[in-house]
Amino acid sequence: MRPRLTPAIADVRRAVREALSSVGGGATGDRAESRSAELILVALSGGPDSLALAAATAFEAPRAGLRAGAVIVDHGLQEGSAEVAARASTQATALGLDPVLIRTAAVGTDGGPEAAARTARYRELDAARAELGADAILLGHTLDDQAETVLLGLARGSGPASLAGMRDRTGAYLRPLLGLRRETTVQFCADSGLEPWHDPQNDDERFTRVRVRRDLLPMLRDALGPGIPEALARTAEQLREDSDALDHFAEEIAEDLAEHSEAGISLPVKGLQVQPAALRQRLIRLVVASEFHLSLSRAQTLEVARLVTDWHGQGAIHLPGIKVERQSGLLLFSANADRAPE
Repeated sequence: MRPRLTPAIADVRRAVREALSSVGGGATGDRAESRSAELILVALSGGPDSLALAAATAFEAPRAGLRAGAVIVDHGLQEGSAEVAARASTQATALGLDPVLIRTAAVGTDGGPEAAARTARYRELDAARAELGADAILLGHTLDDQAETVLLGLARGSGPASLAGMRDRTGAYLRPLLGLRRETTVQFCADSGLEPWHDPQNDDERFTRVRVRRDLLPMLRDALGPGIPEALARTAEQLREDSDALDHFAEEIAEDLAEHSEAGISLPVKGLQVQPAALRQRLIRLVVASEFHLSLSRAQTLEVARLVTDWHGQGAIHLPGIKVERQSGLLLFSANADRAPE
């Protein structure tokens, strides 16, 4: 029996419908019927967020002219994880998702348990997308996840890219639920008669994100009043807009200033001196990333920038993979002797 349309069900379906409009041109109605249906996948853990997303996608995808399947990643980190994955697979099939794929991840140790599990999960999601020829993968991150991400970035002293949080689309990954609270997905499951799995690791305070969720956010709410997650999400959105604009300006300026040579790439010192610090540092990071496929930390970027803003004849700066020096009014970037340009 089809569940009645409650506010939670309506909100989640609407969010999914809007996200699917960007997939394959967003065809609907007659246009959708006239073209071959593209495949999208829901990353399904069985928890309330991904289960609500799966149910809403199963409802909305055919109406957008799309086929919808699911991929379940078994990290193998908890006892009974195979049974949890099998249960999620059964739920996906019952919702009408097809194909449904279970992939087992090999989780390493780099970066700690949370980062290692995330790396393994995305590796398996990418592999599933390639195996099934899917156009996009839908992730169940909510506004609460966004707020937690912003707080974690603040605690780590991260730059705007981290504080800007998660995007609603990153490549083939869509996050339809970023504007909805976690309580909405929980209510969606209750209203739909779905029984989500509750991951015991979500209560394990050994994990930093769990401590942020259970301790820090409630403390901020008590001290500052309600609406903290929404405020953090708004902040992330504003930072994302500003960061995107600065990146765009940096790319345009780099096209005019950067000069390639056999040794590498250069930027004129005068052209960098007239730029605000935010643009100057972006230009430095941009040329290093585009030419040498390396990512500079803030400390490394500022060290290079001092060749422009605080130069008193100092020699070359040697960073992992690259050398930067000031010569004849130019900032020269070249590969270190032990690393050829890619």
